[in-house]
Amino acid sequence: MTKAIATTSQTRSFATVFLIEMWERFGYYGMQALIVFYMVQRLGFDDDRANLVWGAAAALIYVAPAIGGWIGDKILGTRRTMLLGAVILSAGYALMVVPTESTWFLFCALGVIVVGNGLFKPNAGNLVRKIYEGDDSRIDSAFTIYYMAVNLGAMISQLLTPWLKDYINASYGNELGWHVAFAVCSVGLVVGLFNYFIMRASMGQIGSAPDAQPVDWSKLGAVLALGVVAVFASAYVLDNESVARAFVYVAGIAVLAIFAYLISSGRREERPGLIAALVLTVQTVFYFVFYQQMSTSLNLFALRNVDMSFSVFGVPLWVWSPAQIQAFNPIWIFILSPILAWLYTWAGKRKRDLSIAAKFALGFAIIAGGFFIYGAAQHYAGPDGRVSSWLMVWGYGAISLGELLVSGLGLAMIARYVPARMGGFMMGAWFVASGISQYLGGVVATYASVPRDITEPVQSLPIYTALFNKLGIAALVCTLIAIAALPLMKRLSDSHHRQDSV
Repeated sequence: MTKAIATTSQTRSFATVFLIEMWERFGYYGMQALIVFYMVQRLGFDDDRANLVWGAAAALIYVAPAIGGWIGDKILGTRRTMLLGAVILSAGYALMVVPTESTWFLFCALGVIVVGNGLFKPNAGNLVRKIYEGDDSRIDSAFTIYYMAVNLGAMISQLLTPWLKDYINASYGNELGWHVAFAVCSVGLVVGLFNYFIMRASMGQIGSAPDAQPVDWSKLGAVLALGVVAVFASAYVLDNESVARAFVYVAGIAVLAIFAYLISSGRREERPGLIAALVLTVQTVFYFVFYQQMSTSLNLFALRNVDMSFSVFGVPLWVWSPAQIQAFNPIWIFILSPILAWLYTWAGKRKRDLSIAAKFALGFAIIAGGFFIYGAAQHYAGPDGRVSSWLMVWGYGAISLGELLVSGLGLAMIARYVPARMGGFMMGAWFVASGISQYLGGVVATYASVPRDITEPVQSLPIYTALFNKLGIAALVCTLIAIAALPLMKRLSDSHHRQDSV
């Protein structure tokens, strides 16, 4: 009976975090679906600048959680920091509602989003870890379903915001639609906060030590003041490409230094798990270079070289907006997540579950297949240089399955191998590594930048397919590296579990 009550309590707590994460991702991915198009079509950026600015913004958005995790663990509390981040994110999206063509204003709004995400993201993930702490098979399953929350919010917003933008612009004959779409992203965060308020009782015993203490208003004020400084620092980085590049290099060195310090200074029994986490984090860096193509090169490929009409057996059903094509990613993940979660639980009960390292290797192989599907576009394009949207469906299907096996288990990897006392901070470090690779992904996307004098799809098609085929080959190389690392990962994992059982 006690176990049944505990399971019910875990389910309620998980549902609370699941729902606020879903609405937070609704806001983020609704913005992400439009941001590169907004810079190219509304602000007149060329492809290179749009890809690099968004790559730098994504890097900052993913680097900020390293600090946010520490604030949650040690300063404000995991729950409080997550909620503060949601409020700031709502303000960031609200700033993008202002109809201005000022690039500095855009960069400041993105800076607010950086700060909000830094406070929200690692602490939401750390709450899930705390709910299921000590149960490896349930942690894998829980984080896969949690990942579905991310993509449920993304699926809804990536279909809604581009449609809303096009509808408002067409109805009123101006650029108002962009800003109405960004307003919807802000409203999503408000809904998520309201939902959490209703369900907050289920989280009463979940959190870090500061959550159990009264709010320290001086510490909260200090966090907000430093947040304001971080907003303007982020805007400066986005406005200066050389500074952004230097920031990424420094962040990479910092992550390696953090891991080296923790491994050398940690307890002997903790070291195998930390080394395993480091190996898998390095593999994650490679993954996010591929992931960043969805919001950069693949988005612009959809704009210029994909037939937006969707047909079945030659019967046209509807017309996509280029920005909606990215919604194939969360649609696939929403379909595949419960299947994989069930498989993990089923295999775990029978002691047949693949290791996380093996899942990473399989994921890279599947991602390679996805990019080869895009690379084959040159063989299936019509005389006008455009390909069917079905090619995007299957390409996104492969990449999304690979994503679930790599990125979807990244947080589970931290939860499994990293000591609880380092949980929030190490989840933040994992996000730093992700941010570094997202900037690198933006750099890679510039290799498919289309010059302004090329306007015909027939001319832009080979530029994109050349990049996609190279990315497919790179993913195969990552697969071989991940396979080669499997014996080391098995030894580290076995040693980690022996120490846990002592």
